[in-house]
Amino acid sequence: MSERVAVRKTYKLFIGGKFPRSESGRSYLVQDSNVSLASRKDARDAVVAARAAVKGWAGATAYNRGQILYRVAEMLEGRREQFVGLGIPADEVDAAIDRWVWYAGWADKLPQVYGGANPVAGPYFNLSAPEPTGVVAVVAPESPALLGLVSVVAPAIVTGNTVVVAASPSAPLAAVTLAEVLATSDLPGGVVNLLTGRITETAPTLAAHLDVNAIDLAGVVDTDLAADLEGRAAENLKRVLRPLPADHDWAGDPGLARMTALLETKTVWHPKGV
Repeated sequence: MSERVAVRKTYKLFIGGKFPRSESGRSYLVQDSNVSLASRKDARDAVVAARAAVKGWAGATAYNRGQILYRVAEMLEGRREQFVGLGIPADEVDAAIDRWVWYAGWADKLPQVYGGANPVAGPYFNLSAPEPTGVVAVVAPESPALLGLVSVVAPAIVTGNTVVVAASPSAPLAAVTLAEVLATSDLPGGVVNLLTGRITETAPTLAAHLDVNAIDLAGVVDTDLAADLEGRAAENLKRVLRPLPADHDWAGDPGLARMTALLETKTVWHPKGV
């Protein structure tokens, strides 16, 4: 009998809960694997999928979102060795699992911390409540490939936003494998959409897209590219999240800044009874 030939895996995009190849048919060789090379059309398709998912995800209860993020941690725990086999240090995988659990716990607590009743002089109540911004484009950090990605995706979606992520071009296998975890974790299709390939090709399209409400530049280290993305984002007054001080140590305490930066505050006035 002849020896069996192993089936080589092609790492695809993650858009709308599915794993399509790039519409351009392109791929590139990285980490000894074929990985889809996303085009500008793929980026636009991902925004469409993210927008379609906003209503259902933002309308879900905070408790339910927390349950789903915890389920992601469960599934990631079950595939721990697979991520280690991709060359990701075991302690980084463990930290990524713990980070999903940490953000899951904040899902139904953040509104109490970030919202509340405001003192006013008059016969009415004044209440502030946080709401999601909408569709958020995220440029993931180059490294650490897994923990950095989780640290920018989890705080965006736990509060009800949907995301389109431009993954690390030099270490995309962790991102696509995480997408496989998300696809089996009860997360609705379109909440997280993942593009692999050149940041310089997909990020400008996302920054200029008029249906994207905010952009997180966590993984942008080129100051010229950052300035270009900020300029494109200004056309429809996107919220731009620049790298935060905590981003220099992804293994440290993430704090609340990345969650609250992607929220809007709704204020409600209600008259008191006589």
